[in-house]
Amino acid sequence: MSQKSFYITTTLPYVNAEPHLGHAMEFVRADIIARWKRLKGEDVFFNTGTDEHGQKVWQKATESGIDVQKYVDMGAEKFKDLEKLLGLSEDVHFIRTTDSKHVHAAQEFWKLCDKNGFIYKKNYKIKYCIGCELEKTDSELENGKCIIHPNLELEIREEENYFFKFSAFGEKLSKFYVENPTFVVPENRFNEIKSFVSMGLQDFSISRLKEKMSWGVPVPGDEKHVMYVWFDALVSYISTLDWPDNKEEFDKYWVNSTPTQYCGKDNLRQQSAMWQAMLMAAGLPNSHQIVINGFIQSGSQKMSKSIGNVVNPVDLVKEYGTDALRYYVARELSTFEDSDFTIEKFKEAYNANLANGIGNLTSRIMKMTESNLLDPVKIPEQSFHKEIIKALDNFELQKAMNHIWNEIGELDAFIQEKKPWETKDREVISTLLIKLNHIGYSLSPFMPETSKKILDLIKQNKSPEAPLFLRKE
Repeated sequence: MSQKSFYITTTLPYVNAEPHLGHAMEFVRADIIARWKRLKGEDVFFNTGTDEHGQKVWQKATESGIDVQKYVDMGAEKFKDLEKLLGLSEDVHFIRTTDSKHVHAAQEFWKLCDKNGFIYKKNYKIKYCIGCELEKTDSELENGKCIIHPNLELEIREEENYFFKFSAFGEKLSKFYVENPTFVVPENRFNEIKSFVSMGLQDFSISRLKEKMSWGVPVPGDEKHVMYVWFDALVSYISTLDWPDNKEEFDKYWVNSTPTQYCGKDNLRQQSAMWQAMLMAAGLPNSHQIVINGFIQSGSQKMSKSIGNVVNPVDLVKEYGTDALRYYVARELSTFEDSDFTIEKFKEAYNANLANGIGNLTSRIMKMTESNLLDPVKIPEQSFHKEIIKALDNFELQKAMNHIWNEIGELDAFIQEKKPWETKDREVISTLLIKLNHIGYSLSPFMPETSKKILDLIKQNKSPEAPLFLRKE
């Protein structure tokens, strides 16, 4: 029997800004699911990368006085560095939209949509948000400003562009949503996009005049235009599979798999409607599932460079360690809704649940086993608790982590009840070791480094030379 395959991708961050905690959250959550699928014996293709075209990038490079290719190279490297910083799987794929194979794929995708009659040219006038790289209708504005980027002035654009016949896919998308009732997770976001589609779709521009904004994938057969950044970037989810040249890879991980995409709630429309319509237009299979994250706020305000409340994941990892950040992303941040982050909250959770929690528990149990158990304890074959399996299969990371921390709490209570440090009861200590081993195994997709440390200590029957997590004062 052939091995089941699974494909998962994050969205591709723009390279015009530094990596932030929101990027780390999405990368880590996708990695947790990738690791979970591998533990289930599936052949996983885990993709991330960088979005390097569009006006925001071109404008930032110009303002910085740096050659745009050099600028995106520097930006891409910062996001590439997140792989090691966040403890991502070693075989993660990293696609850049300036890669030659991506440019080739985007142009072939355009040709397919054009051949099938879904691309045309016309003059248009719109209100445009550079922050979103999207046109905005009046219903999407508040006080004449974009709700997501209220600090940016909208641009009024009027020019001749190529358009994608998004309006032709309203009924097809609605039918697809009915046939795939768990297509968007969570359900409230699915209801949101279904409502958006039901109100009628407007064709959207998919090119820009090269003389006004030259940094983009050239439109096939028209040297005056480059592709609109969203049209180009969305194709990255299949260009990373070497589509259209590598049919075997594409069939394995897209056609015969369950392609899954993580994204923020501000990407809902692009991922679950625009991209799906584009796939339909090209005659390619749709995505299997879209998982939507909320925003990370700080002090009840959306994180913003202008406000000065952005948190750099590099700083957090330097101070607290990779697994501390992975723990916080998986358990302390809401799985699907907005979450409030402050350094104080992070430190409090770290001390309570890592230093005083799993770290202290591991030290206590291993000290007792090292002192009292001379013969190795037979550890039963490990498996995940059914509650963890159910939660991970539904992308409910917080629920899965809460179950593990409930086990930690129960084990602490068991120690207090039995007092094995006094009784030296080897049977009780053996039970503690077996239960700790189960916790260590359960942590493997979430906190792989910590999981390995715990399981190695048990194999060696020794207490840690230093605490797993040093308490922060």
